[in-house]
Amino acid sequence: MADEFQLRVYCYLDRTQPQYASFVGTVTQGDLMVEGMASLYIEVAPGNEVFRLVDIAVKATEARPGAQVVEREFGMFEIHSHSQQAVIEAGAMVLARLELEETGRVKPFVASVQLITNVDPYQAQLLNRFRRGSMLVAGETLLVLEVAPAAYINIAANEAEKRANIKLIHITSVGRFGRMWMCGTESEMVTAKMAAIAAIEGIQGRKG
Repeated sequence: MADEFQLRVYCYLDRTQPQYASFVGTVTQGDLMVEGMASLYIEVAPGNEVFRLVDIAVKATEARPGAQVVEREFGMFEIHSHSQQAVIEAGAMVLARLELEETGRVKPFVASVQLITNVDPYQAQLLNRFRRGSMLVAGETLLVLEVAPAAYINIAANEAEKRANIKLIHITSVGRFGRMWMCGTESEMVTAKMAAIAAIEGIQGRKG
């Protein structure tokens, strides 16, 4: 591979949760994901490499593409299937073609995390104008998490939903930083925060 090539994200979700999968369905332009599917996000630089990599992934197995995004710096794509093995095999085919291991990805980090208790009604209304998921209600606790590289926010959100009773408000997973908003009771948001951070910190990779 060329010297400038980077595998920035290799992010596998074993079983997508109901709210997470529903949210992705509101923003995807490709094949729709549903609850319970396995999913894989891959982000690379330069961005145009994604066209070749998507072709490899979808020809290898029954996995289907849900997203293919090319920005100025990076390119990202997502594939999913009801079969975990199909998604794992498709990812393995991509890594083999790149002559890389999964640990060749950039290790993610948490850029910022905030818990805002007893959200004010005016702030709730402002945030609700930009949401694609559930509505934030005044008095709830808001969890805001920011990670890099951006696509890793997907595993943070999915793992938080596994561990806590949450309402998913919004996810942004393209660009330099990924962000998510979710809300609920203070105790549930503490649990969600711990699960999300543990998911990010548990991913092995190289320093970006």
